Amino acid sequence: MTSQDQPAVSPPASTSLANRYGGQKRRLSRKAKRAIGITAVAAGIGIMAWISTSPGSSGVTSKDIGFSVTDATRTEVDFQVTREPGTAVRCAVKALDSKFAVVGWKVVEIPAGEKDGTADNGRTVSQRVALHTESLPVSGLVDSCWVPGGK
Repeated sequence: MTSQDQPAVSPPASTSLANRYGGQKRRLSRKAKRAIGITAVAAGIGIMAWISTSPGSSGVTSKDIGFSVTDATRTEVDFQVTREPGTAVRCAVKALDSKFAVVGWKVVEIPAGEKDGTADNGRTVSQRVALHTESLPVSGLVDSCWVPGGK
């Protein structure tokens, strides 16, 4: 005995889609959209204020200009430091060998400068530092610069 398959009665399309994928989504009200927008703007302003006033931004930058190796025991490093006029700065300068090992190191004091008639009012100063080295260096550079006392 065989019976013929009866055609299934299918529910209307909108009902079957709602059962499968869920009902229609509710829209956000105008008040909710406005609250989300105001919160996002306030958070953005707060983050920008925090970044601009954080103590990690000391305003001191350095730029390596070059170096010259005199012999295996001496090298000279040329660099520039940009800082606020009237601010003393310290910089750590190092010399490296071919395996990137530090073969010379020195902390240099850069005294506070006065505003002068230069284009940047004395913010940028050039320095040449002589380093004593343990072996023949292949490079010389500024490791970091900072304001003493963490101003």
